[in-house]
Amino acid sequence: MAVIYETAATLNGFLATEDDSLDWLFEIPGEQPDITDFMDSAAAMVMGSTTYEWVLAAEDLVAHPEKWVSSMGRKPVFVFSTRELPVPAGADVRILDGDAGRHLPEIRAAAGDGDIWMMGGGGLAAQFLAAGALDRIAITLAPATLAHGRPLFSGDVFWDRLRLRSAEKIGEWARLVYDVTPAEPGTTPTTMPSP
Repeated sequence: MAVIYETAATLNGFLATEDDSLDWLFEIPGEQPDITDFMDSAAAMVMGSTTYEWVLAAEDLVAHPEKWVSSMGRKPVFVFSTRELPVPAGADVRILDGDAGRHLPEIRAAAGDGDIWMMGGGGLAAQFLAAGALDRIAITLAPATLAHGRPLFSGDVFWDRLRLRSAEKIGEWARLVYDVTPAEPGTTPTTMPSP
């Protein structure tokens, strides 16, 4: 079982615009990366409230809960939020409050032996890293930049924590997959170790 942060980002490291729009991403023409196999194989999903609200709005899933399975599958979805959020009828959505590390046993139990898709955003990915629970980062870099936006990752991750697993060209996109190595003893996961 691995926790995998699978996402798309601009060349300069943004997931979305400052107002959480992904329009720029879906306007890119030509061959598109296909992560269908990964989506289908993930046993559970984890996301922050902003990502979840975007998912709901993109397909109007609260008003049309019958679309949930075709969009998100039947896997459990864990959403980190301090607010009450709507849940489409029949969807297995579990709203969690607080630090990611505290909820890891519940998330891992729900995933069983399967992988966990950490869908976003950057702040939640940083929490998983801090909890020692982020195993892989898979970024599909889009041929675009944004002047401002929501960052791919909130916090520092340096070369000593990342090992390039693969690099692939898909049309005009670049897909990079990194394994995340454990932090050195005596260092915090989000800072560079002292020399």
